Parts: sequence; C-alpha cells; structure tokens
Amino acid sequence: MLTVELDESRCAATGQCVLAAPDVFDQRDDDGVAVVLDDAPGRERHGAVRTAAAACPAAAIRLVES
Repeated sequence: MLTVELDESRCAATGQCVLAAPDVFDQRDDDGVAVVLDDAPGRERHGAVRTAAAACPAAAIRLVES
C-alpha cells in the first residue's frame, strides 16, 4: 500500500503535483497550496504519484509504502 503525505507548510504552490496526478492532488483556490484528494491511491496511480513527488520543487510530498 502506498500512502501520500503532504506538508502544506512546505508547499510552494507550483501545481506540479496536480499536473502529474490530478486524481490525487488539487490546489486550494485562495492560496494555491496543494491538497491531497486521495491519500491511498490505487496501484494504477502509483506511477503518477511518484512523478508528482519527484516534480515537487519544495519536496513537500512524502510517499510511505507499507
């Protein structure tokens, strides 16, 4: 199982995660900070989530495998 964690205080609001995995991430309208829509995405989304984490310039996304 893959769990997605986001440190909102580190988020730079660039939207790279949303571009890479729009089913898992979104951005708040007021400040652009990312939010996690699905913290336990299915296996079919793991590639996109890994891409999103790698693309995050603030390293605000943490992936935990269990």
